[in-house]
Amino acid sequence: MTGRGTSLVWCTLLALLSMSSHSQQGAPNHGLAPGHEFVRPDSLNWVRSGGVQLAVLSGDPDKPGLFTIRLKVRDGYRVQAHWHPQDESITVIQGTFLMGMGDKFDPAALEQLPTGSFAFMPKEMRHFASCMGETIVQLHGMGPFVSNYVNPADDPEMKNP
Repeated sequence: MTGRGTSLVWCTLLALLSMSSHSQQGAPNHGLAPGHEFVRPDSLNWVRSGGVQLAVLSGDPDKPGLFTIRLKVRDGYRVQAHWHPQDESITVIQGTFLMGMGDKFDPAALEQLPTGSFAFMPKEMRHFASCMGETIVQLHGMGPFVSNYVNPADDPEMKNP
């Protein structure tokens, strides 16, 4: 490459290095397109929701559109059989997440998903879960995000309004 092509490559590299330097130092994200954001673990706003802690990373899980949330779940917590009217993608960030499929919580059917694992639940798939150790999972999908419990009495929001 010569002349103009080399200059374009160097300008692009310098711009990328500059953005990387600013984001690592916590400086404003000047030069990024509107809508870009960075979320660091120490800036998460954890709130209690149905027996777990929840933090919204992007979007609004209560509204139509793409969302990403994290759930922090205590050791041994059980999520009873439920389903969603939309697809659900799950990434295990910390701990061991246990998942099984069916209309009733069955410990023998649980599959261990260690840190770094990914699961995809198609819409309307009946499933249940538990945790080994404090576990953090990241969920993303299209909102509104709704959980329908096979047995409505199992809905933690009904137990702890």
